[in-house]
Amino acid sequence: MKDKRWFLPGILGLAFIVVLVWGFVQYDTKNDYKKMLNNEYQRLFYDMKDNVENVQVNLSKVLLAESKDLNILLLSQIWQHALTAQEKLSQMPVSHKDLSKTEKFLNQAADYCYSLIQAYLDGKPITSKQRHALFALQDNASYLSKELSDLHNKIMKGNLNFNLVRRREDRELDRANENIMNARLTKFEEKITNNYPELIYDGPFSDQVLNVKPRGLGGNIVDVNEAKEIAKKFVGIKKVRKITKFEEGKKSNAANIEAYTFSISPENMSKERAIYISVSKKGGKIIWMMNPRPVDRKKLSINDALEYAKRFLEKKGYKGMEPNYLLKFDGVVLFNFAYKDDNVTIYADNIKVKVALDNGEIVGFDAAAYLKSHYDRDLPKPKLTEEEARDRVKLDFDIENVRLALIPKNGIKEILCYEFKGKYKGSNFIVYINAETGKEEKILKVIKDENGILMI
Repeated sequence: MKDKRWFLPGILGLAFIVVLVWGFVQYDTKNDYKKMLNNEYQRLFYDMKDNVENVQVNLSKVLLAESKDLNILLLSQIWQHALTAQEKLSQMPVSHKDLSKTEKFLNQAADYCYSLIQAYLDGKPITSKQRHALFALQDNASYLSKELSDLHNKIMKGNLNFNLVRRREDRELDRANENIMNARLTKFEEKITNNYPELIYDGPFSDQVLNVKPRGLGGNIVDVNEAKEIAKKFVGIKKVRKITKFEEGKKSNAANIEAYTFSISPENMSKERAIYISVSKKGGKIIWMMNPRPVDRKKLSINDALEYAKRFLEKKGYKGMEPNYLLKFDGVVLFNFAYKDDNVTIYADNIKVKVALDNGEIVGFDAAAYLKSHYDRDLPKPKLTEEEARDRVKLDFDIENVRLALIPKNGIKEILCYEFKGKYKGSNFIVYINAETGKEEKILKVIKDENGILMI
């Protein structure tokens, strides 16, 4: 009996020790995960900072350089660094709505430089007005670079933890903006609002395109409660634990569309993670959605991810979309889809879909361009036959594929072209011949590597 009296307390004591050890292991594992996630965000931040610094430095070099060849090289580097910085910024745990102008600045800096490259290739040097725009871009890039450098110093001193920044999602927006990250980048937003000239150029992010009245929204106006339900349904109602409105009626960063912007805390997920989503006030359309979760184990192939993206678009009601290029980075694949009307590819009506390579989840969606541009067009008929258009292409260009495409020009106008894909001296190119006049409108170089397909 004496042994039995000691048996139960002994078992309970052993169980307590086991639970204590298990709890410590779980606590330690959680801390390791937080450290790993914080390190990942720091890496993204450093990459973004380096790219912004390169944009700023190369802009200053362009303003000094006189050589056409050197200017083309520098403008190409600015274009690449600005796009990379924007992509890194979109993955940072910072309030999306607070950074709309910063994202637009990086996108426009990239596209403006790309348009100047095209002008140079057409024999048109930089004008005084364009140089003034470059000065303004360089000034803003310099200011942004300084703000990021100050943030970098705080990170090095241990005064900024990105996990703490992420936890702002369950707080009020005013309190969220008090954190160091948002405060500094919001400061840049305020400056750029008052010191940013309109950029006139031929590019998908030009102000001329952004200011076009959207055509693909429909007519009904939705209130905030209806918009919440639309957002929850898009993500999956069962996945939503909490939905919080950021703002109402503000124009989305990627399109001239008034929208409601929400933060969604997913069910059965850490409170530190949030999904961002924007719903148009007119028509109740999803403009964009971003789920910046980390992707650890990459199990899927690009073809698997493409099937997930196709099924997603079909399910959401986007018919007739075909993939055109892709980019693989940080455990995800970003696909660009263009709308196809009968046998004509319409590049202005494009949608971007980002797929996680661990489980095929859609972690990014951007239909801004589609909602701006999509409508039932009365497509023109080609005046030239395919054979006549072929005669306008360089003789030793090895053509592999031909199709009709409607491409944007000068921001607003669209022109029907024959699109010739093929090889020239070992490299892949796309040549666009105007289907009405026979003019050689555009040439794109296709870059293929292990990370995807890009056209420049």
